Amino acid sequence: MDGRELVRSMWVFGRVRGPRALRSVWRRRRADAAALPERGPERARVPGRVVGVEPLPGGGIVRFARSELRVCVTVGAAVFWGWDGAEVSPSYAVAGEVPEPDTRVVLEPDTEGGWRVVAERVTVAVSRDGAVEVRTPGGVVLRRELPPRWWEPVGGGGARWVQRSEVPADARFFGLGGRAAGPRLPDGSYRLWNSDPRGAFGPETDPLYITMPVQWVVADAGTHMAFYDCTWDGRVSLREGEEGAGSGHDRPGLSEVRMSGGPLRCWVLVGSPARIAYGWAQLTGAPAVPPSWALGPQHARWGFGSAKEVRRVVAGYRERGLPLSALHLDIDHYDGHRVFTVDRERFPDLPGLAAELRGQGVRLVSIVDPAVKAEPGGAVYEGGARVGARGAFVRDARGDVVRGVVWPGECVYPDFTDPLVREWWGGLYAERLEQGFSGVWHDMNEPVSFTPFGDMTLPRSARHALEGRGGDHREAHNVYGLAMARAGYEGLARLRPDERPFLFSRSGWAGMQRYGGTWSGDVATGWPGLRASLALVLGMGLCGVPYSGPDVGGFDGHPSAELYLRWFQLGAWLPLFRTHAAIDAGRREPWEFGPEVLEHARAALEERERLRPYFVTLARLARMTGAPYVRPVWWSAPEDRLLRDCGDAFLLGDALLVAPVLARGVERRAVRLPRGRWYDVATGRAYEGPGLVLVDAPLSRIPVLARAGAVVPVRGADGAVELEVWAPPPGRAGGGLVVRDAGDGWERAEVERYVSRWQGDEVRVERVTDEGVVAVGPEGVRVRGLRGAG
Repeated sequence: MDGRELVRSMWVFGRVRGPRALRSVWRRRRADAAALPERGPERARVPGRVVGVEPLPGGGIVRFARSELRVCVTVGAAVFWGWDGAEVSPSYAVAGEVPEPDTRVVLEPDTEGGWRVVAERVTVAVSRDGAVEVRTPGGVVLRRELPPRWWEPVGGGGARWVQRSEVPADARFFGLGGRAAGPRLPDGSYRLWNSDPRGAFGPETDPLYITMPVQWVVADAGTHMAFYDCTWDGRVSLREGEEGAGSGHDRPGLSEVRMSGGPLRCWVLVGSPARIAYGWAQLTGAPAVPPSWALGPQHARWGFGSAKEVRRVVAGYRERGLPLSALHLDIDHYDGHRVFTVDRERFPDLPGLAAELRGQGVRLVSIVDPAVKAEPGGAVYEGGARVGARGAFVRDARGDVVRGVVWPGECVYPDFTDPLVREWWGGLYAERLEQGFSGVWHDMNEPVSFTPFGDMTLPRSARHALEGRGGDHREAHNVYGLAMARAGYEGLARLRPDERPFLFSRSGWAGMQRYGGTWSGDVATGWPGLRASLALVLGMGLCGVPYSGPDVGGFDGHPSAELYLRWFQLGAWLPLFRTHAAIDAGRREPWEFGPEVLEHARAALEERERLRPYFVTLARLARMTGAPYVRPVWWSAPEDRLLRDCGDAFLLGDALLVAPVLARGVERRAVRLPRGRWYDVATGRAYEGPGLVLVDAPLSRIPVLARAGAVVPVRGADGAVELEVWAPPPGRAGGGLVVRDAGDGWERAEVERYVSRWQGDEVRVERVTDEGVVAVGPEGVRVRGLRGAG
């Protein structure tokens, strides 16, 4: 434990009763010592040489002397392989039915005694000693998995394993869930164990709340995603390659995945970033669409303290003419921090308060933690004890309920990997709806148990249902937050069937987008924290979770006026736009930082509201295509090496490029542009890409550029949707997609397709329909960029 971790430990430890936390640590270690004995001597194993094959639909089984490998290419060209009998299911990541194998695929002999699976868009080659290569149809190698290695206890038990891989020398790595050091992942080791970082974190902190064994690899040869479907504790070590100078040899990039147990199985998706995102959504589930109000500005604080303070804050927004869509109540509104309760003294009529605020266009959102106070007579505690034959709460190997320490004191933990428990827990959200809440955010669900040192979680020997299979916390830990999100989402959908649930979660795993989004967690206040905020949103988007955002202003400390404003300006262009702060970090309302910040924040809020139809469109398209709202600038041009290295800007959909200010005192910054013409939306000046340009970034705004030809839906002065069209270059055409707000229910969304082109000396906008092309009249259309279009 280094000094920083020690400080974080004491930060948390000082907020709970120390003796209880120490007893929890002692119980955890005693339980693990009894139920998880030392592994003892181990025997190493490798596959050996090929001894036979068995063709199957989509591929086949390649048998080796000491293992076997199943390879299957699905109808959507996703590649699956599993060692030692590992199959696609059971899996917490894969949604619905197992993808169908592509029956057109051929298993045939390869060179030097190996075999290959040949599909239309990908070839998988298996060497005679167990190496696996993913190749393009033209034979270019995208990824080479070296023969894996297992270590099995001599006395019996599960194996741990390592899988080393090589990628092209020019490749860059992205993904792995929420990584503050991204979006391009630097060389180093990344742990796969969802963790509370013990207080506020910065770019150097790893791991964080959401870890996923999901790698994006972007190289000249092509782009691919690799997903190791194993929920156990592990590490991914990355090292970028190096191209040889002159006649020198290339040094490939290296990835090493080490898992402490579980199946060795992998999915690989290849193609353009858009194709990969679509395939990932098909495999792991389409992202949930937040209700349209959740795409507006939201405000939170740990420590509102009372209904009076809530009314004061909302009135402050209204009196200053600032838009506000939602206000979030943290744990301080609970009675003694007990989940699904209300402090009646400070919030005597919470349903009345919620109705009053909703009449002003402001929704209430509630925090929900998984830990249940272990108190006889407590409604949730007693109700959970009656669920099923063994109760709802996680037990240890001896059958005793596991206890930890969280905000309410000594707590127990629901086992969300049990369908009965998910159904029971989902029903508890009726209380939140009765209190007038319109949505929830899940916190502390890694899950957390406070300790002064070591992992702040449950004993690794704790027993879980795991959908009836049974297992321990080593397998269940990383999917605990995912299973809790499922319980909450499905419960809200049952209780309020006419409205889409609004839920976002601090922890989760691959596939969590099915149930909502996430946020940065307790990002440290400071310029490094601001940069980490962007890295987290980009990384989560690549891992299939498009709806996310940071704590604007940082969670701890007191931001300067400049830092707060720059964070606010970034947040206004991210999917989840929420200010939030710790109980001792002061107020974060825009007017608390002086009149200049207030006016500039007002401009950011108004622009966010003007672009609400565009965010609605992006949310719907994310569900249809899997494409995140916020994308790395290489999204449409992964072959551009300079764009791969750009981590200080992002694309918002296809139309806009946002270049936030991430350092103190910057009023002019460089922006790396993809190919094409781009307009500064503030000045109308045109820039030609690809290339690096200098643009103004005064304190009043951050640089935003629009792609020439883009058609963007915006909110007009009368509240109706208008089309903002950026003039295409002469002789070229552009376009865009529009999905109008169909309400907060489950209505089917209609996609409108528009094309922009020059006709004479005017820009013409046309809607493309099944019946043909229809010209769009000048009303409701605003053409911009005409001065820079020549």
